[in-house]
Amino acid sequence: MGQWSQRLAELGIELPAVVPPLASYVPAVQTGNLVYTAGQLPMRDGELIAHGKVADGAEGVVKPPKAAEAARQCALNALAAVDSLVGIDSIVRVVKVVGFVASAQGFSGQPGVINGASDVIGEIFGDAGKHARSAVGVNELPLGAPVEVELIVEVG
Repeated sequence: MGQWSQRLAELGIELPAVVPPLASYVPAVQTGNLVYTAGQLPMRDGELIAHGKVADGAEGVVKPPKAAEAARQCALNALAAVDSLVGIDSIVRVVKVVGFVASAQGFSGQPGVINGASDVIGEIFGDAGKHARSAVGVNELPLGAPVEVELIVEVG
């Protein structure tokens, strides 16, 4: 068992099955020593774990803590895509996380939501999980998802 497989087992984290693409793309692509994932939605067992826009107030369909949980699921789905392509234990480091948050009018807490993805990556990879990141508010995401996350990882 490799370093990252062992760490996942220690944390009690099981990578999910790769989410099938919703359109004309593949879950992950390798070029040189980098793997880029497609944007991953918060799918678990074939279903979105949350729907709608993120907001702090009463008008919000998805509150920030639930959205952060969804971002965590997105990151695990992205790692599953990497695993299916090159194996999780080939990861040298996580280079970048890009997160999109379907935001209700006036919501500006995107960084806190995408921390759900960044935090699980840190738990798994430690220093090798320290990454650059973007957390972007958007109007709508596919299937009405509240968040979408993509990863760039270095492999060796």
